[in-house]
Amino acid sequence: MQLLNTRRESWPVGLLFSETSQTSAVEHSQACATLLAIDEVNAAGGINGLPLEPCRLPVGPHPDDYRLAAEKLADEHGVRVLFGTHMSHSRKAVLPVVESREALLFYPTLYEGFEFSQNCIYTGAAPNQNSVPLARHLLRHHGRRVFFIGNNYVFAHESNRIMRDLFEQAEGQVVGEVYLPFGASDDDLADVIAKIEALRPDVIYSTVVGSDTIRLHRAFAGTRSRAEGAVIASLATNEADLAQMDAELSEGFLAAAPWFSTLQNPESQAFRAGMEARFGGDIALTSGAEAAYFQVHLFAQAARQAELPALDAVLARLADVRFSAPEGEVRIDAATHHCWLWPRIGRVNARNAFEVIEDAAAPVKPEPYMVEHSFGGDLISHA
Repeated sequence: MQLLNTRRESWPVGLLFSETSQTSAVEHSQACATLLAIDEVNAAGGINGLPLEPCRLPVGPHPDDYRLAAEKLADEHGVRVLFGTHMSHSRKAVLPVVESREALLFYPTLYEGFEFSQNCIYTGAAPNQNSVPLARHLLRHHGRRVFFIGNNYVFAHESNRIMRDLFEQAEGQVVGEVYLPFGASDDDLADVIAKIEALRPDVIYSTVVGSDTIRLHRAFAGTRSRAEGAVIASLATNEADLAQMDAELSEGFLAAAPWFSTLQNPESQAFRAGMEARFGGDIALTSGAEAAYFQVHLFAQAARQAELPALDAVLARLADVRFSAPEGEVRIDAATHHCWLWPRIGRVNARNAFEVIEDAAAPVKPEPYMVEHSFGGDLISHA
């Protein structure tokens, strides 16, 4: 039996976040939140007296870079618990590594769903916890004509497939769909904006990520479509992106996430204070960072209660533990390995900050395969 702890004096855990990827800004915030949580766990006695020992290697921008780092952490540093990756193709590159070594990956980022691994815990939002509430809000308040723009990789294609199903279920229409390579040319981006201007959608649903997000907002800012009320909406754009814009580019933008940095409950305030004290006032606080933070605490609770520091024992306890996260109380669904989360809709205001305009009254059970969801007549009657 492979143990998740390979040392006597500490419990090594790995961080898989890149400082050079397309999404390095949010990955930096996730790495910082992971380190903050590790500090808190160790201050509370670690895992039954053993401190968590963070192990981190430089990770390049490509999926194979994450895979190679995971292999080195496991094979050379004895790490069997990993926190991280951000983009879906990086997660998929790492999964065979943890599965072949009886290790455990905690993945703190929203994603497209339709996946299960015995060796992965998914703490970011599943489609029913972000795509569904965002589609419902857009259809009710902004219109039925949507244009898709995304980077050309797995999350964008799969997220757009889900959003298309939701819009068409409510008699909406996808008027255009374009995928651009990461770092596409200005001319390519201008061509997409010209299509948007010609088609006049009510909503631009963006699965563009990282630095390309700022370029998209800059290109859209002065358009006639925006002046006439069209909005950009996304699941992937967050406070790390807003920090690289101002309200002239971002105001009116809509996002769905379990947590926004403007939430004022005590746990949220404590998380913000801890992050700023540890990493400075300029640290971007994102929903991905919040998930990276609470997943360490969920793991620590389960590891403390497990009979052995082994995969099956820790997984069994993960189904029982609860944690008062910045977004609200969270827990792991044993059947899917996904997390019960609190869906919210945020709109960027004139201060370039998310204002929460819809707030779940209770955590929502994850449905990564969307097998039970249907808008039905409820949405159509309100659209």
